[in-house]
Amino acid sequence: MPPDEVVLDWRRPVSDDEIVDLTESHGGSPQPGWWDRVRGHSLGWVTARSDTGLLVGFVNVAWDGADHAFLIDTKTRPSHQRHGIGTAVVRRAVEGARAAGCEWLFVDFEPHLEAFYLESCGFRPTPAGLIQLR
Repeated sequence: MPPDEVVLDWRRPVSDDEIVDLTESHGGSPQPGWWDRVRGHSLGWVTARSDTGLLVGFVNVAWDGADHAFLIDTKTRPSHQRHGIGTAVVRRAVEGARAAGCEWLFVDFEPHLEAFYLESCGFRPTPAGLIQLR
């Protein structure tokens, strides 16, 4: 399904059950209630829906309340991967963060996603630090 056959929306309502279903679709371990707890701390999010309304892509944009936004929880339903939907969702998130006045959008990712984020989505590598808390 090409990205022009999905509807992308910034801050369109999405239910916790839809996020759980999308996460399970690609073998993730969803935590029911997660989205209900996180949504209030988000600058925004992007949903990608098929013509039937099925949630096929999602990304959350957290922020510090000022200049810094953080891209997290990018997901594309496996049946819809490799069609540009993930890239389109991220690009829409960039637009939303820019429109909100953010100066920077950060993302971290596992090595196997490097080509997606750096080549397809236009992020550039930067030095970073990380402390595992749990």
